[in-house]
Amino acid sequence: MLTVLGFAMIATFLVLIMLKKMSPIAALVLIPALFCVAVGQGAQLGDYVIEGVGKLAPTAAMLMFAIVYFGVMIDVGLFDPIVRGILRFCKADPVRVVVGTAVLAAIVSLDGDGSTTFMITVSAMYPLYKRLKMSLVVMTGVAATANGVMNTLPWGGPTARAATALKLDAADIFVPMIPALGAGLLFVFVLAYVLGRRERKRIGYLTLDEVLVPETDAVLVTAGGGKGEGKGQGKGQGGGKATDATGDATGAAAGTSAGEGDGFQGLDPNRTTLRPKLYWFNAALTVALLAAMILELLPIPVLFLIGAALALTVNFPKMTEQKERIAAHADNVLNVAGMVFAAAVFTGVLTGTGMVKHMADWLVGAIPAGMGPHMALVTGVLSLPLTYFMSNDGFYFGVLPVLAEAGAAHGVSPLEIARASLVGQALHMSSPLVPAVYVLVGMAKVEFGDHTRFTVKWAALTSLVVLAAGIVFGII
Repeated sequence: MLTVLGFAMIATFLVLIMLKKMSPIAALVLIPALFCVAVGQGAQLGDYVIEGVGKLAPTAAMLMFAIVYFGVMIDVGLFDPIVRGILRFCKADPVRVVVGTAVLAAIVSLDGDGSTTFMITVSAMYPLYKRLKMSLVVMTGVAATANGVMNTLPWGGPTARAATALKLDAADIFVPMIPALGAGLLFVFVLAYVLGRRERKRIGYLTLDEVLVPETDAVLVTAGGGKGEGKGQGKGQGGGKATDATGDATGAAAGTSAGEGDGFQGLDPNRTTLRPKLYWFNAALTVALLAAMILELLPIPVLFLIGAALALTVNFPKMTEQKERIAAHADNVLNVAGMVFAAAVFTGVLTGTGMVKHMADWLVGAIPAGMGPHMALVTGVLSLPLTYFMSNDGFYFGVLPVLAEAGAAHGVSPLEIARASLVGQALHMSSPLVPAVYVLVGMAKVEFGDHTRFTVKWAALTSLVVLAAGIVFGII
């Protein structure tokens, strides 16, 4: 009976959030509460929730302060020189442009937010692709795949969800996976090079003088979906002068627009939050923070709490400015933290009522005896289709606990299962269930179907590279 009700609860949760009949937070709370009552354990619901919240509080704290920290770093201009440098590096060579797209998307993905990554990347790179007449699906495919690999960062979502669902430390999941994820990111860069070579063969190797129209303003797509104009003078490779979309106009390439009214200002070079005199402090702080996280000097939530406090205090010493910066990122913080605490209800009921144990027992019986010891590999392979056709919430909170219990019955560590569950993220970022992908294709003016047909095969191959690297390095 508990087996049937457990699968029914997961199926109800998945159907409602996939059909967008309920928000993930509401579904995570209401559905398990109803099923807890249905199995006759409604009186214990409060105990399940309180216990779950206590265990998930560190994960919620990590996400909250990581979002604030990287949001502040974007505000103060930490990534501005990187964007300008990548655009200058790209020039008019299709190979450099595609590789630059991958590098830029990977770097900006450090903030853990796919929508922000795509807005900044497309705003910066779109003018080059248009002027060079390059394939825009190459841009969207490379950006989505690079972001998918980077999305496994502890504050990006999937790792936090895996840690939440299995009650593990996010650092214990992520840090050992770094070599495998590094191999995946390296493959994305190689893929970008190959796709760039294909584009160069199609359109040829051009110079800025051949591509850019002299004395014509560069028409730049902005994050708001409108247009902005930026002038920048740069020398063409032929020695003459040309209006250079890769020069100082790059700030405007990720600039602002009064149109469309979404308020996002990307890398506007004139924004009031810039702190150029504190650039090296912010860079050193970020490097030190990431190094401390990898070395596990302190728990990740503590590191980001201290980092966010330092970043706010040094860059915005006035109380009113600090409040403004926190308010600017409050939506993301509230959504993510709310999701984590809501998950306490789902995982608490699933575990406390015994549903997950009964489902795992059934699943163990269904898996051939020879595959039991290889549940981590099974999880890695299943993560590709499941995270593509399901939301991360559905997979990590609905399916992963069952796989972990099935693996535990065969002596497979929950940590291995959790690490294997990250494999499919490169493919997941092009899923139709990911809102950020619509930001990507919308700004790039690419049909979602075209993006899917081009990207899925490369993203799936990237995920398999991560899985193979994880096996080779003995991580999975």
